[in-house]
Amino acid sequence: MGEIEDAIERADRENFTREPPKTLPGRINYLLKQLGSAKAVAAELGVTADSVNRYRRGARKNPPKDVSSKIDDAVRTRWQPGVRKRRQKEAAATGITVETRARFGYTASVGSTDDGRFRRLTVRLPAAYAQRLFDARNAGASDQDMRDIIAEGFKDVYFQDGGGRAMGLSDVAINDIDYLDIGY
Repeated sequence: MGEIEDAIERADRENFTREPPKTLPGRINYLLKQLGSAKAVAAELGVTADSVNRYRRGARKNPPKDVSSKIDDAVRTRWQPGVRKRRQKEAAATGITVETRARFGYTASVGSTDDGRFRRLTVRLPAAYAQRLFDARNAGASDQDMRDIIAEGFKDVYFQDGGGRAMGLSDVAINDIDYLDIGY
């Protein structure tokens, strides 16, 4: 996953109304309900069905770190899908907040500097950009495609101030992301 995908996942997790199960048997039982069988859970986690049943019963309490992280990821990606969809729908209607520290470069008219530089920005992007970002993510777009959508939003909202300045600015690029966080 890229930076944008990770930021959207973090935003989704922040919107949980209940925490996912914390115990290993609780997580395994949840996955069994979601996937239907120990064999399906085992295929998802890359372990045997017997191992899944041992985790469920509590006979095996400490899975290896890589298996533990796979269990955690599998639970979190399936946890509260209705809450995620509702919050994304609201965000697509109201907009999202993007906070980042990254190198921004741009193409501008002759005579102005177009050297990229690091900026720390917190910008509220309008609903149209939020909808495009979610649509791109759901369609399996690359991280670069999602960066381009955010860069276009920054160009419109921050650099051009909604059409009030820097009208000669044609392209904005986000490079060298230190961190990126999305909130909705």
